[in-house]
Amino acid sequence: MDELKILLVEDEKKIASALKQGLEEQGYFVQEAFDGAMGEKLFLNNSYDLVILDINLPEINGYTLSRIIRQRNESIPILMLTALGTVDDKLEGFDAGADDYLVKPFEFKELLARIKTLLKRLVKGFPSANILRISDLEINLDSKEVLRAGNKITLTAKEFQLLEFLIRNKGRVLSRADIANQVWDIGFDTGTNVIDVYINFLRKKIDKDYSAKLIHTQIGMGYIMKEE
Repeated sequence: MDELKILLVEDEKKIASALKQGLEEQGYFVQEAFDGAMGEKLFLNNSYDLVILDINLPEINGYTLSRIIRQRNESIPILMLTALGTVDDKLEGFDAGADDYLVKPFEFKELLARIKTLLKRLVKGFPSANILRISDLEINLDSKEVLRAGNKITLTAKEFQLLEFLIRNKGRVLSRADIANQVWDIGFDTGTNVIDVYINFLRKKIDKDYSAKLIHTQIGMGYIMKEE
């Protein structure tokens, strides 16, 4: 397989240099950008397999850059590196299209593990049976394509992750805590309604126009994906 290409957008040059060296020692090709505008230009003019970006960037911040990247490419993995570690910061990052979120300071081996997880579907040797189905809904884990009764449905990266989690656990009631931990990688905060908001987003796209509903609420317990 060709060398995997990473765009690294990090304004702290010492950190960028250390990460670039470490990643290249692992066999990745890494191109650096030191501000959001430079990152946008490189992304629009080159092809990458993964984007790693900081949030507090000059010119264009990481949230905005993530949205720009996601508008151009729905499936490229985006990993945010940042010192901003609150639940709200993470939720904003995911809402901007990030697939994963790593808070500074971090161990380099943890960064490598996150990268490998995000890139694993590009690497030979992993199972090719990457279609999940329930009723007339199917999702392709490689192309990130979602079809309901043959109709294409466009989801954000986080909506796709949520749908994948629901389908993988079809027939099982999932609590809000389960979903927060597995999809958002955060502890469930009873003061936030982000889980319910995203479930509603999915329902509008997956169920609204179809008579058979797949996403159901179990009052007081959570959500379950099942055929009626």
